Parts: sequence; structure tokens; C-alpha cells
Amino acid sequence: MSFASPWMFLFALPLGFAAWRLLRRSRRSGIRFSALARIPANSAGWRAAAAAAAPFALVAALALLVVAAARPRTALSHSSRTVEAIAIAMTVDVSGSMDALDLTPPGERFSEDTTRLAVVKKLFAEFVERRPDDLIGLVTFGGYAATRAPLTADHRALLNILGAVKIPSMGLDAQGRRIGEDEQLTAIGDGLATALARLKDAKPTSKIVILLSDGVANAGVVSPDEAADAAAKMGVKVYSIGVGTHARRTPIFARDLFGRPAVQYADMTFDEGQLKSIAEKTGGIYFSVDDRDSLAKALEEIDQLEKTRIEAGSWERWDEHFAPFLLAGAFLVFAAVTLSMAASRRIA
Repeated sequence: MSFASPWMFLFALPLGFAAWRLLRRSRRSGIRFSALARIPANSAGWRAAAAAAAPFALVAALALLVVAAARPRTALSHSSRTVEAIAIAMTVDVSGSMDALDLTPPGERFSEDTTRLAVVKKLFAEFVERRPDDLIGLVTFGGYAATRAPLTADHRALLNILGAVKIPSMGLDAQGRRIGEDEQLTAIGDGLATALARLKDAKPTSKIVILLSDGVANAGVVSPDEAADAAAKMGVKVYSIGVGTHARRTPIFARDLFGRPAVQYADMTFDEGQLKSIAEKTGGIYFSVDDRDSLAKALEEIDQLEKTRIEAGSWERWDEHFAPFLLAGAFLVFAAVTLSMAASRRIA
């Protein structure tokens, strides 16, 4: 038998002291009276016995409640299985260029659901669902890097956070459009450095970064080369994914003066050389992505490449035993209160 909350037994310490005081007082109780024959045999009565028993019943009741609070239980089954698990830091570019619509499938209308960021989020979610045993975290970067989710096995929470990722901006105008220069900045080095910081103390020995960007590094404190060198020293492979086409005029999702969805076209630059260099320095692979299918294939290839077999054990079912202690404790509390009230003539 084990206890789910063994620290609850700390409350037994004052109960032990109370029991010691009660026993010590009972041993010392009495008066000096030589003529014992003159004392009636039944002078104490049942009320005196009730008064003496009430404190002991209360201490016993509280002791039983402490045991119930500690939740005694026994394991019904234990499973041990071999799983394939690693630590993965997903690092996603959320600069303004991720609103580009060049990953929209042929024949599908341009919309907010077909931007680069929307497609990346959907395919990353599918990738996470295929890796149920991995510790996965999420880092985003635009003009600055931010940890959205630390390494976690709670993939449901991770997916909720991933779904809420948006392109940051310095503000909105009256029509709800983004304004400011922050959305045009891309701090690739800071994003990679932040991901490495999240992986530093991870338990799995195999650690990787999936770095996805569609722009040129033009912001941040840490340069991409410095971050790549740090990853190589840590033994962390970086799988970089370059998202975007080489066409100069790229459709971008926007909103007009009335907040209605609109499509604009802009010249966009794309630096594959930097992402290739990061992958090569760390022993990873670079993937060039210019449509939805190629991004899906890149993530599938990473899914097949990076797997480490480890032994994992988990308790599956427990048989809880707190109920008898809880019921007995509650009964004794009721009994102690009743005895105390009877001894003080509060009840007939």
C-alpha cells in the first residue's frame, strides 16, 4: 500500500502531542482522600465517563481523517513499454511575411486559413499528434523571440497554444490592420537561441530543433551563425525548413479600410543560404518548401528520421482506500461531540 499525499501525515504530529497530553493528564488526575470507604461507589456517573472519553474519541477521529487525506491506495496494474521519444523545440517564424498566400492549394480561394502561418500551424499540429511520447515545446520569433510553450508531454495544451499563435505587431489602426515595423523583422538567431535554452536541461538524450522561417535574418541580439555554433556544441540537430516561393510578386492576406479580407501583392525576399548553413553546421537537414504538400513531406521525413527508443513505465489503475478511514473518522467526530454535549448536560 502507498499514499498519494504522504505529506498529509505532518498533521499527525500535533495529534500525537495532544494524545500524549491527554494520557499524561489522566495518569496524574486524582485527589488525596484517606477515607475511601465513605465515597459512594457510583459517584462518577456516566457523564464523567463521557467527558473523559470525548477528547480521546476526537483525537482518534482526527487521526483517521489524516489517514484518509493521505489517500491510501494500492496499484491494480503496472505497465512497462518501449516508446520512441525525443525532445523537440518547434521554432516558428511569425513575421509579417507569414501572411503570404503562396502555400494555398491550387483551386482553393485565398483566405486567412490558407496563409503560410495557418498552413504551418495545421501541419505542425498533425506532426505533434504523430509524436505522442515526445516532449515538445514551441518558440516563435519575429522582431523578438518568445517561448510560447516549454517542453511538455501535455500535447493537448500545446496544440491549444499553437492554435492561438498570431503574427505580432506594434499596434492596430482604426480598421484593425497591423501597423508598425515589428512585423517585418526576423530574428532567426534569437529564435534558435531561445529554443536551445529550452532544450538545455531536457531529460531525453536526443534533442532537435525544427526551425521554420520564410525570410532573411535582420534583427536580434544573437546571429544565426552564433546560434548554430551553440547548437553544434550542445549536440542538437537543427532541421531547418525554408517556406516560400522565389517569385518576386507574392500574394499576401490583408484587410481593406472596412476590415474586409483582401489580397495584396508585394515583393518578398527569401534567404535559403542561411537556413542551409544552420542545418549543415548542426548535422541536420534543410528542406525547401514552396507548397503545402512539400511542407507535409518535410515534416513526415523528420518524423521518420528522429526517433529514440526508451523504456517507459506508468501506473495505470489504483484502488483507493480512503473511504473507510473517512467514514470512521466522521463517525468518531460525531461521537466525540455527542459525548461532550452529554457530559455538559447540553442534551438530555
